[in-house]
Amino acid sequence: MRHNKKFNHLGRTASHRSAMLSNMACSLIKHKRITTTVAKAKALKKFVEPLITKSKEDTTNSRRVVFSNLQDKIAVTELFKEISVKIADRPGGYTRIIKTGNRLGDNAEMCFIELVDYNENMAKEKVAKKATRTRRSKKSAEAAAPAAVEAPATEEPKAESAE
Repeated sequence: MRHNKKFNHLGRTASHRSAMLSNMACSLIKHKRITTTVAKAKALKKFVEPLITKSKEDTTNSRRVVFSNLQDKIAVTELFKEISVKIADRPGGYTRIIKTGNRLGDNAEMCFIELVDYNENMAKEKVAKKATRTRRSKKSAEAAAPAAVEAPATEEPKAESAE
């Protein structure tokens, strides 16, 4: 029976899986966005979000714990200096998965995984659009145009006579 065995092994041995997740986490920290399959992205999300939470407090112990998972000094320093400052007030949910379609070779479901606070396109406030108008037919537009031209012409003499 496989009770409580919900861990996705990704078709790899434990050592290969941990090395792959470590490398992907380092790439995500350095580049802020990577392209991968959806299954790997979900596994990476579970792997990297606790590390980002750990980076919120910059202590020697938390640096050692993160380094034991990442094994990359550059990624650890960037995580603690840049990313932890930017996500300090966020209570969780540091990554976003955006599905992009299927890969050509094997039809695998592909996606972006990115750090939420580093996407400028999503961070911009959405500007309210003007109400779109429906196009009118040319006949009704032509009929409305001469009437509009005549109306100001009749109003101008009234304004002059009033002065």
